[in-house]
Amino acid sequence: MRDLLVPIFQESYRELRPRAPVPEFVVEFFAFANVNNTIRLRDGRLLVRLSDLLEGAPESVLRAIAHILLAKMYRKPIERSYASRYRKYVSSHEIAGRTDLVRQIRGRKRIESARGRAYDLDKIFEQLNERFFFRLLARPRMTWSQNHARNSLAHYDPAHNAIVVSRVFDHPRVPRHVVEYIVYHEMLHLKHPVKLRGSRRCVHSPAFQAEEKLFPHLVEAKEFLKSL
Repeated sequence: MRDLLVPIFQESYRELRPRAPVPEFVVEFFAFANVNNTIRLRDGRLLVRLSDLLEGAPESVLRAIAHILLAKMYRKPIERSYASRYRKYVSSHEIAGRTDLVRQIRGRKRIESARGRAYDLDKIFEQLNERFFFRLLARPRMTWSQNHARNSLAHYDPAHNAIVVSRVFDHPRVPRHVVEYIVYHEMLHLKHPVKLRGSRRCVHSPAFQAEEKLFPHLVEAKEFLKSL
């Protein structure tokens, strides 16, 4: 497998830059905490690191990765077929499962506390679980974020089985129904996991969207979030 890597990148380079001399490539697998791939130019050499989760990947997938990395490096358009092939592979059940396991082992995630100054996320989860889910959802670890992040309201981390809510909402001036809606949205992700449709990830399925509309203060909550 390793013997194939350099020729694959050389061929992709020639396809993207047919008139430029092919530089020296150094390609290796690296123990990232996720499916990360990097490329950089240093002293005239192209240094490539591929996630070791991709060892054993089909040659077609490796060629797709080579094309994507080099296209980004030299600001060339990425061919849709390569992008589709790569997304489909890393989104497969096997690779997604291995990725979550590796993130648990290698990744670092600091879990703060569910109890904030204004709101207790554990209590909110349990109340929503009773109101909307018949107490059928197992509660993951609930935590406020470490900082007052505004670029991410909340997210569910399957590797650490945790729902993280931005601490910016832990304030008495934030209406309770806004915090409840944010938690409710992440609970729907627990009930309706991401599915793969062809090469595309379906994050908010029709069933997800239908249940989201059942939240009684949906319009008010979204209006508040838009005002931030």
